[in-house]
Amino acid sequence: MMNKKNKANQTAQLALLIATMVVIEVLSQTIFAAFVLPIKPTLTHIPVIIASIVYGPKIGAYLGGFMGIMSIIRNTIIYSVSSYLFSPFVEGGTWVSAVIAIVPRVLIGIFPYFVYKLVQNRIGLTLSGILGAFTNTFFVLLGIYFLIPNFYSAGGKTLMATIFTTNSVAEMVIAGLLTLSITPVLLRLKK
Repeated sequence: MMNKKNKANQTAQLALLIATMVVIEVLSQTIFAAFVLPIKPTLTHIPVIIASIVYGPKIGAYLGGFMGIMSIIRNTIIYSVSSYLFSPFVEGGTWVSAVIAIVPRVLIGIFPYFVYKLVQNRIGLTLSGILGAFTNTFFVLLGIYFLIPNFYSAGGKTLMATIFTTNSVAEMVIAGLLTLSITPVLLRLKK
């Protein structure tokens, strides 16, 4: 009986996290639509990072995979110059676009857990948030470098440098601060 209750509780928590990710995605895309940017910063990774720490890498990886699927859907529906990097369903997109959209997001759900397990304090929470955001940027850029090498020779170097120096720094700071402020509350509630 207790196992069924735990399973139902975990399913409800996972559903809440997925709903939170969808709301963050819709709100952030609506807000960033007002700005003409080739690549818009993401905040959707924050629930993935927090879930990884609170519920473990398995739940984190599931949510990261869901984030990757949302990325494919967004880049298929809302076309931008970089949509082909994340959606196999737009012109120029291939199966590697799906790999670039999903694999880094799954890793966001895994790495923060292990960082926090190594350093279980406020610094560990902050580092987990920063590393989670960095994981996304690093593995997306690495995937593009190895899987779509002509992107960098076609003027993509400037775009990627901009992403790495502006978007990723902002995402890391925001993720570090929000992970530090939200996660302790959820860890207490989990007990």
